[in-house]
Parts: sequence; structure tokens; C-alpha cells
Amino acid sequence: MTIHAGHPFPTDDDPVRRLRGRLGGAVSLWTAGEGAGRAGLTLSSVMVANGEPARLLGLVDPDSDLAEAVERTGAAVVQLLSWPDRDLAEMFAGTAPAPGGLFRQAEFEQTPWGPRLATASTWTGVRLESARPTGWSTLLTCTIEEVVVGEEAQPLEHRRGRYRRPVEDMP
Repeated sequence: MTIHAGHPFPTDDDPVRRLRGRLGGAVSLWTAGEGAGRAGLTLSSVMVANGEPARLLGLVDPDSDLAEAVERTGAAVVQLLSWPDRDLAEMFAGTAPAPGGLFRQAEFEQTPWGPRLATASTWTGVRLESARPTGWSTLLTCTIEEVVVGEEAQPLEHRRGRYRRPVEDMP
């Protein structure tokens, strides 16, 4: 997390932050690069825009390694995480330690768009169309080049600052 005058610590009375937390969403892991230049970040501020071509939009921290890697390589892999991936999600969010590095915490396979989590059943390879400042974030607009939609046994969701399983999947 980077702190400067224009990006203060969040406070409980920030109504915009509270609204965003109530929207919730599927937790995705965006990854880019290869070798020592790999980077990744968990995101739930993601939107799919159908069309020709279809696009994937994501809001990322402009100071993140991922923002730099996507702009440098022009591509990324976006994979949806599942409930068993919640520790990995915390590591890529920078809120939990990752001994040995982020990409040593699970098996990743290199694709033309970047590293893909080997256990991800749903993922897409995207090409960067534009990156522009939006609020305190960078809006990445990407064209979708490949999509794999697999079984979704236990999707990981993020709502009100916590990872959750959808109610219908809870015992």
C-alpha cells in the first residue's frame, strides 16, 4: 500500500468505500509478465463488456507492480479464484506474507498473456487496449482474446472487506 496526500488511509466514515464494499464481487487474480518480471494482484473491481471485440475492465492501484507489468507487456491473464484460493488471494493482495515470493505459493503455467494459475477453471487471456487514471485507480481496458469457462464449485467472493462463499455453497 502506498500512502501520500491524495491517497489517505481509508476511514470507516468514507461512504464511497462503504458503498464499494457492499457491491461485492467475484475475486479475480490478474497476472502478467514472465520470469523475474511476473506480477499479480487480486481484483474484485472488474467488469465484462460484451461486443466485437469483448472487453474486460479492471481498476488497479496505479503504483502496483501489476499495473506496470500490464503496461510493459500489453497483456494479462485474469483468472477467477475459488474458496480454497483465499490464502493466495490475501498474498497477492499484499495483506499476507508470501515466503519465497508470490508465484511460489501455487503452480502457474506460462501462457502468451502471462502466468496462469494451474488450478483456475475459469480464466481469460487479455490484451491491453488502454490504461488511464480513474479516481485513485488506473482503469485497464483490455480486449478478450481467449476465454475458458470451467466448473465453478466454490467461487471466492469479496464483500464488505471479507472473503466469502456464496450462501448456496455453504454447508
